[in-house]
Amino acid sequence: MKRFFLISFVSILIIALVLPACAPQQKDVIKVGVIGPMKFLEGEHHWMGAQMARDEINAAGGVNLNGKMYQIELIKADSNEILSPTDAASAMERLLTVDKPNFVVGGFRTEGVFPMQEVAMNYKTIFLNCGAATRSLQMKVAENYDRYKYFFKMTPYNEYYLVNSDFLMLGMVAGALKKQLGITEKLRVAIVAEKLTWADAMVKTAEAMIPKMGMEVTGTWRPSDTATDVNAELTAIAATNPHIIFPTFSGPVGVTFSKQAGEMQIPASIVGIVVEAQKFGFWEATGGKGNYVMTLNTYGPGVAITDKTIPFFTNFEKKFGQPPAYTAATYDAIYLMKAAIEKGQTLDADLLVPIIEKTDMQGTAGRYMYYGMDFDEKKYQAPHDLVYGPGYVTGLGLEWVNGKQVGVWPALGVGSGGWEKIDYPGIQPYVINPAVVQKFSQPAAPAATQ
Repeated sequence: MKRFFLISFVSILIIALVLPACAPQQKDVIKVGVIGPMKFLEGEHHWMGAQMARDEINAAGGVNLNGKMYQIELIKADSNEILSPTDAASAMERLLTVDKPNFVVGGFRTEGVFPMQEVAMNYKTIFLNCGAATRSLQMKVAENYDRYKYFFKMTPYNEYYLVNSDFLMLGMVAGALKKQLGITEKLRVAIVAEKLTWADAMVKTAEAMIPKMGMEVTGTWRPSDTATDVNAELTAIAATNPHIIFPTFSGPVGVTFSKQAGEMQIPASIVGIVVEAQKFGFWEATGGKGNYVMTLNTYGPGVAITDKTIPFFTNFEKKFGQPPAYTAATYDAIYLMKAAIEKGQTLDADLLVPIIEKTDMQGTAGRYMYYGMDFDEKKYQAPHDLVYGPGYVTGLGLEWVNGKQVGVWPALGVGSGGWEKIDYPGIQPYVINPAVVQKFSQPAAPAATQ
């Protein structure tokens, strides 16, 4: 019996020693957490952009770190931040404590990104935000650099610059209406924005700036970002007889508003931010009623911001059957981190931060650089926020014309607002809604007689 137990013990010991040697060894990997509202467009595109970057980088051999090639491994985390911003912090906590990624990309709704930011900073984890515009997120870096230095913006530029781009698009549309329709009266603009924190500063600025642009504000409306019926707001807006409706929507209300505005056949040009209008499915979602809606976006069909834009856009559309929304900039975020890791030859967040701060990278949406601690607050800059303007990141204005997205801004000429030198290949002329032409077109003045 003793011999039996001895043989059994030796056998078990041999197995215990041999099996680990026979088991497949785990490859060297760099873990990337991708966090966002995965049941919605914005989170889906967080994940899609990250997948594309992972697949390309891994196919090319991976990330070169200290003589070894590391593969990118993605970890998906649903923040549920659109429906419940309070879920975002716990989702980030689980991601960082259970999956332990080397860095994190994503985040969309400001109300959710604030608590996610706090959790990431608790763990000194680099977090590249790909969705929330709010400048106060970046100002945390200025207020307490040692704690918040791990937080960087990837997309979009802050809400003040979004408003500026909005105004430039608005100015282009206003110029087109006056020039092409012969309108001489002061143009009337209705402001409508979802009732969320990120839009507050945009509304306040719009209310102050539109009159300075020589136009009249007919009123401001603030529906819920998830509203499924805005007929009351649209009826009130239509009653003010606006030439232009100026929307600011990141949530699904953008579809509701565009569809119902089309159904009511309100004769007004719609130009602003409608995130849902960034995707191809917008046309079907509105039943074709979203015609002539113009939205600020990051990417557009056939528009070459850099030499990387069209290949990215084309490959994304081929892979996923839809164009990339701005949150798909997780693609650029992962490439940025790859460059930083290979330059620093480290995964240490404290050593990577100063390298990221010196980023100068041509990405899919423009030239990426960051404002530093010497930022100019009077110009609405913030540390670790994107450098904005011609030659850096600008965004694009896309208009839906008969079922197709068309890049129409930045545009040379009328209403270009001082950005005349920008001439992205693929930009086409803005098309005025025929209902607006019919209602507001002024007869040409009779020719003078001799």
